[in-house]
Parts: sequence; C-alpha cells; structure tokens
Amino acid sequence: MFDRLKGVENRHAELEALLSDPEVLRDQERYQRYAKEHSELSDIVNAYRAYLQASEEIEESQELLRDSDPEIKTLARDEIERLEGRTEALETELKRLLTPKDPNDDKNVLLEIRAGTGGDEAGLFAGDLFRMYIRYAEGKGWKVEMMDLHESGTGGYKEAIAMIHGRGAYSRLKYESGTHRVQRVPTTETQGRIHTSAVTVAVLPEAEDVELNIDSNELKIDVYRATGPGGQSVNTTDSAVRITHLPTNLVVTCQDEKSQWKNKAKAMKVLRARLLDRMIQEQNDKRSEERKSQIGTGDRSGRIRTYNYPQGRVTEHRIGLTLYKLESILQGDIDAIIDELTTHYQAQALEHADSPIGTDGTASVDHS
Repeated sequence: MFDRLKGVENRHAELEALLSDPEVLRDQERYQRYAKEHSELSDIVNAYRAYLQASEEIEESQELLRDSDPEIKTLARDEIERLEGRTEALETELKRLLTPKDPNDDKNVLLEIRAGTGGDEAGLFAGDLFRMYIRYAEGKGWKVEMMDLHESGTGGYKEAIAMIHGRGAYSRLKYESGTHRVQRVPTTETQGRIHTSAVTVAVLPEAEDVELNIDSNELKIDVYRATGPGGQSVNTTDSAVRITHLPTNLVVTCQDEKSQWKNKAKAMKVLRARLLDRMIQEQNDKRSEERKSQIGTGDRSGRIRTYNYPQGRVTEHRIGLTLYKLESILQGDIDAIIDELTTHYQAQALEHADSPIGTDGTASVDHS
C-alpha cells in the first residue's frame, strides 16, 4: 500500500506543476481535468504525509527511551502510545481513501416509487415514502423535479417518479433501492387488524449524454391526450408522450407538463437513467456472488426495511438496525439509517478491496 501511496504523492506533485504551466492554463478543459484529479488526490496525500510525520515522531520518541532519566522515559512511552494510536487511525483512513469510488456518487438521482402488494394501502404508503424522500432532499438543499405521477383513487400513488438534482445525491440515496414494507392498521379496517403492504423503491443515477448513445431509429414515440386531473390545455391537447426503446422494450411515459416537447425531454431523461441502470445491473450479474457482496449491490426484489406503525419502529434488515423514531423518519430524518448503511458497505469494500492505485501511481476508479 505504501508503495502505491508514494506513487500518488508523486502524481500529486506532478499535477501541481502542471496546474501552473502556462500552456495548461490556456487550455481550460485540460486545466479543469488536472484540477479535479489534484483535488481528488489531495486528501490521500495529506493523510499519507500525516502518517509519515507521526511515524517519524515515534522513532524520535523511541530514541528517548534510552535516556537515563526515568521521567523522560515515561513521557516518551506516553508519547509513543499516543502516536501509535494516531498512525493506526491514519492507516485506516488511508485504506478508506484508497478504496475505489463509485463513479456515480456525485450524480443526480432518478427516484421511482411504486405501490406493490397491499392494494389501496400500498398506494397510500407509496405516497408517504415519496414525501419522506422529498423532505429529505429539500433538507439537503437539493432541487426536486417531478417527472411523472400516477395517483390512486384513494389519494395514494400507484407510481411516482422524480429527478433529484444535487451534488452527492446518488451517494446518499443509492442504498434505498429495494422493497419497503409497512405494517399498520388501514383506515378502512373495522376489526383493527394490522395489514402488511409493500412498496418498491428504485434509485437510479442520472445518465449523461456522453454515457449512452441512443439511436433515434431505435425509438418509437407516441403522443396522446393526458389523463387524470389537469389544468388548462393539459387534458385537451396531445401533450402526453410515450417512448419505447425497441431493442430493450423499455417504455417510458410522461404527461406532467403542458407542452409535448417538455414531456418528451423528461421522458428521455427517465429512459437514459433506466438504460444506464440496466447496463450496471447486467455488469453486476456477470460478477460472482462474492464480488456483488463486496461492492454492496442490493437485489431490488429483496425486503430491505420495515415500518411498523403500532410500535413506532423502523427496522433496516440488511444491517440489523432498529430505530424507534418512525414519525421523524417519515418526516425525512433518515440520515441515521443512511450513515449506518454507508459505513457497513464501506467496511465491506475495505475488507475486499483490490489494488485501488494504478501502476502509474494515479488513483484508479472502478467503472465496472
């Protein structure tokens, strides 16, 4: 690891020189690329230098153990103990920093929530979950853009799709994908019996144009009149758009906007995100089960969390976490769950990390 760290430090110094090169300064695209890489390596280099400094101070303190003065020896032993604790913490931090970063972490998120088993009650809980994530996003200062919404007859949602714009949105929400269960007494239940319903959540990174080359000849685009509640012109013109990607048979619809071209633009965003997600899932499927567990790839069909209303309890099944704060969680206070999940999967990645630094000393990113 330390040979690789030396390579990172050399590359960091090389980038500093490049960033002050007049030729690089004239080429803004090149300058931005180097500045981004320099920033990404800075935390690693700072931690590495702090580790070297602490190690050097340990050697100096060990020399003092040979002193004839008992008081100096005692002070040296105390200092060595303190410095060894620091080097241990810095080594753990360096392993974390060297773990390949998910290239999608900084991206915007396409959030899709769908009612599952449970009829009307599932639709009502889909609405509760959707509002939970919207409140969380707003608390982070992220922008929420509605993409599509299909309401149920009881005030719930059959399906709700939104794009969440914010740096690091995917890194915070990516572990939310899966089946969320709710256990509560429905308002229509006369016997007071607890029902169990399910809602599926999908969190997809937004796909950029450069990542996917979609041939327009492979798209079938239909326009039709929007249905459901709407204002002036929403239900009176053919503004709704349905796009079918013929090679994969993926179908995306959007009728949220009054204009056809805006609905088409939104539908293309959703299509791109779903196609990118399919590519990622196909790549994950090719890996061994061991590799999938190492990177924390979750099966969307699996039950990940249960919201129990009678006990005010939320249980995160993947890490055995139980919190008795259902009300605040549904108000968007989900950082405690997200932090624990992130720590869990980072620990797995550290345990199974392959060489994260390339032979040229630069940080490599696992795009697989």
